[in-house]
Amino acid sequence: MRLNDHDKARIRAAIGDAEARTQMHLAVSVVPASDRYLLYPVAWGAVAALIAAGIVAIGWPRVPLREAFALEALVFVALSLLLEWRPLRLALVPRRILRHRAEALAHREFASRILATGEGKGGVLIFVSLAERYVQILADRTAHARAGAAAWETILSDTIAAARRRSPADAVVRAIESCATVLTATAPRERS
Repeated sequence: MRLNDHDKARIRAAIGDAEARTQMHLAVSVVPASDRYLLYPVAWGAVAALIAAGIVAIGWPRVPLREAFALEALVFVALSLLLEWRPLRLALVPRRILRHRAEALAHREFASRILATGEGKGGVLIFVSLAERYVQILADRTAHARAGAAAWETILSDTIAAARRRSPADAVVRAIESCATVLTATAPRERS
C-alpha cells in the first residue's frame, strides 16, 4: 500500500501545524520497503535447484547429465523468478533481518532529515516501513529531553495500534498530532 496524494497533503498539513506549534523540526518518512532483499530469491532458487539435482541423482541415476543440468537450471530460474514477487520475497526473509533493515533505514533517515539540517532547533522523525510493518519514532536530544522516553513509547504504541485499525496515513497524522501535543506541553516557558 502506498500513500495517495490526498494522504500526503494531510501529512504535510499536520507537519506544518506541528512545527508551528512546537518550533521544532518534524519529519515523516513512509517507505514501501526498507530494502529490496534481492539475494533471497536467488539463494532459495539455488538451494531448490541443488535439492532437485540431488533427488534426480539419487532417484534416477541413469538420467543423462545434460538433462539433469537442464532440470536444475529450469528449477533455479523458475523459482528465482517466482520468488521475486514481493510478498513471497518478504516471506523468505527472517523477521529479525526485516526489523534490522527497517531500523537501519530509520536511523539513516533521522540522520539526514533531522540531524543534518543544521537548524539547531531539534526535531523528531516518524518512520514507517510498510512492507516490514515497522514504525519508529526518533527524537533528537532536545526533543527527547523535553518529552521523556515514556511519552515517546506511548506515542509509538498508540501509532502502531492506530495503524492496525486504520490507514497508515491516519496513524501518521495521529502520531504527528501526538508529538506536537507532547512537545507543546513540555516546551520551556519564555520569560517576558
